[in-house]
Amino acid sequence: MAAPALQQPSYLLANLKADWTNKPLYQRCHELVKIIDEYPAKELHAIFPWLVESVFGSLDGILAGWNLRFLQARSTEYNIVMDFLDPSGPMMKLVYKLQAEEYKYEFPVSYLPGPIKSSIQAGVLPDCPLFHNKIQFPTSGLLLLNPFEYYMFNFASSLTAPKNYPPGPHGCCSDSAYFVLVDIYLKYFLPTEGNVSPSPFSDTRGTVASPVPRSSNVPYVGYGSHSSSLLKRHITHQPSVNADPAAQEIWRSETLLQVFVEMWLHHYSLEMYQKLQSPQVKLALLQYRLSMSSMLCQPPAPPGSGTLHTYQEPYMPSEEHVLVVRLLVKHLHTFSSSLKQEPISSSPSTHSHSSPLEELKCVVVQRFVQQKLYVFLQHCFGHWPLDTSFRAVLETWLSYIQPWRYTGEKNNLQADGQNKTVPDKWASFVQENLLMYTKLFQGFLNRAMRTDLVNAKNALMVFRVAKVFVQPNLAEMIQKGEQLFLEPEHAILQRQNRIFLTPSHGGSFLSSRQPIGTDVVFKVKSHVYSLEGQDCQYKLMFGPELRNTVLKLIQIIAQARQTGKRISDHSTEMAANNSFLSWFGVGSSDHNTFTGGEMDDMGEGVKKTHEFLDKALEYLCQIFRLNAGQLSQLMANVASVDDNGGSKQLPDCMPSENGLVLTDLGRLQIINGLRRFEIEYQGDPELQPIRSYENAFLVRLLFQISSFINARFGDHMEALCSRKDFLGSVGRHYLTSSSAVAEQRRRSPVTGQMRGHPQRPWLSLRVLASYRTLLLLLLLYIVFALLSFGVFSSTGLILIVSFLYELMLNFLCEKLKTQ
Repeated sequence: MAAPALQQPSYLLANLKADWTNKPLYQRCHELVKIIDEYPAKELHAIFPWLVESVFGSLDGILAGWNLRFLQARSTEYNIVMDFLDPSGPMMKLVYKLQAEEYKYEFPVSYLPGPIKSSIQAGVLPDCPLFHNKIQFPTSGLLLLNPFEYYMFNFASSLTAPKNYPPGPHGCCSDSAYFVLVDIYLKYFLPTEGNVSPSPFSDTRGTVASPVPRSSNVPYVGYGSHSSSLLKRHITHQPSVNADPAAQEIWRSETLLQVFVEMWLHHYSLEMYQKLQSPQVKLALLQYRLSMSSMLCQPPAPPGSGTLHTYQEPYMPSEEHVLVVRLLVKHLHTFSSSLKQEPISSSPSTHSHSSPLEELKCVVVQRFVQQKLYVFLQHCFGHWPLDTSFRAVLETWLSYIQPWRYTGEKNNLQADGQNKTVPDKWASFVQENLLMYTKLFQGFLNRAMRTDLVNAKNALMVFRVAKVFVQPNLAEMIQKGEQLFLEPEHAILQRQNRIFLTPSHGGSFLSSRQPIGTDVVFKVKSHVYSLEGQDCQYKLMFGPELRNTVLKLIQIIAQARQTGKRISDHSTEMAANNSFLSWFGVGSSDHNTFTGGEMDDMGEGVKKTHEFLDKALEYLCQIFRLNAGQLSQLMANVASVDDNGGSKQLPDCMPSENGLVLTDLGRLQIINGLRRFEIEYQGDPELQPIRSYENAFLVRLLFQISSFINARFGDHMEALCSRKDFLGSVGRHYLTSSSAVAEQRRRSPVTGQMRGHPQRPWLSLRVLASYRTLLLLLLLYIVFALLSFGVFSSTGLILIVSFLYELMLNFLCEKLKTQ
């Protein structure tokens, strides 16, 4: 097919913009496919930025693009979009076509995550190789990216950029086009089998379009916190004449991974970023590597370099954001576990023959993800709301700390249903990610103690964590890592020097054949110090302090079980008392009643809560080796408090100038339903809201009548109630019947401000608006009608009987008071 006549780029772009609003999506994509195939790169160069923005939306969130985050598989446009954006589809073909011509596109620095943006604006080059050779200092506020980088930056930023999406249900985010595309891109550019498919335009000129190919004989160094040389980083990203073509082809895999990590996980303050990349930290780690890292030789820590939570920015990711991060973590574990096991060889050059993709599998998790994911998760643990949406963060954390789940093995459970022992080969992973297990576990404990564990979904989260950490051999690996971190520096120095001076080891101070124990200790210490700073105060996971916290959590779990049992018993009792008369208000006046379906759901939820909490108690006792006596004592204490009516007492409070203030214990008691404040209406009883068992019209009518009577005869009623004879007693009984309630309210600890208000006699007719009273009157009229009484005579009899009944009650009350 002959090439079409050349048109001005502006004319082609104008035609596309006009068609974009007038034609349906399938027709637009069909025409774009023809344009990408037929037009040269020079023509396509002008439309590429506009096309990317039209698909992914604008960076400022004004344009939503194709709404990939809310485009579900049931939509008619789903397949069209997926085919167009597929790694082998027309959009990526356009990227490769422009990549071969080495075009550059501008990406504003202002739309990068906060730490990166602040660092660039301050004139500091970020440590990630992704930003090298793309920024000009003094900065112009723009990154110069090649087409593939520009496409991936926009694709990744569309997850975190705010968008003006239309309201309404959007379906599950794991079924959205964006989520599925992330999964497809990860599997394509980070394959577990074979190599990355080469670019279709790589062979046109005999060279690869990558601007920074990496030599295959240079290992991965310089990325993240494990770099021991700042010079090697620049060497690894310089073009090499003798570079292996396969090594040059995986630049797309590295770019994709670095863009995803930087755009999704790099969310903390500039101070934290500078601390993690500071020369002091790197120098201290290098000195330790050279056996000179005693406490006297280490440079002082920067002022204010505390733990990570001191420097976190006020950024809160969405639940969808966290789920996409979990997808990334799971795939990277699968990608890393697909590393081919090479036969052991004594030749030192054996490793150099590994393919670049295999080398990437060796370091992908530790070098690219570990540091930023730890800060990201810790921020979520400390700032996420105390609700069930935290499950997304929890599962992301549990996915990272269980890489053995993604090795392709299907027998993760033993025949009896118990967890399979964690293989010993994962001990190094646990030790080099020690904070991921210990520090985040402590953060979860703090959250769990402030969560309503009667909720089955919250109880499930406690069960999930306990089930993961109870896996055989995992606790021992964590304890071993803590022992390595706490090993004194002088002992390591003596052992290292003694082995280095051994002739069999060459006697070289910088020998690469370092003792295995020393190298492991260095990795553990460098991991902790690089993430928490040189002055971190490490808390042992199996130390006495955390053990006491676990005991408190166990007590809270036991209290939640008791509360769930009371709720279950109460719902069962309500279901048994539910009768036909309750439709007329004769039953319980409790306004928080449930329908039959709701009570069934509640009972099922309480049953699940018991199952999850029972298993969590069992697992926690196994993890921290709690004996049966300690557990029985805790359970007995909780049961005794419950039997003594602790749930009917006020929550734990402290007196203050403004009244009672809840303590932390009181908050836990309210959250777990152990105690509560008696909440009741404190205003004028005549003006309280209309109840569900009252007729609204009668309430308003009777209020008008009683208000007229009270205003007209108020003085007479007050004079009657002040008399000391029989009539005064009757008047006080009928006209001040709520005085006892008012006096009870005055004794309440939260209504002290109501004391001293005079209580005037009043007549209340509101009781006649109750459906219960109306039904009772109807039944009495029916009975009297059956006895041949008329309406007026029946009314008179009812009034006489009511008067005599109240008079007898008044007489008995007076007798009790005198006694």
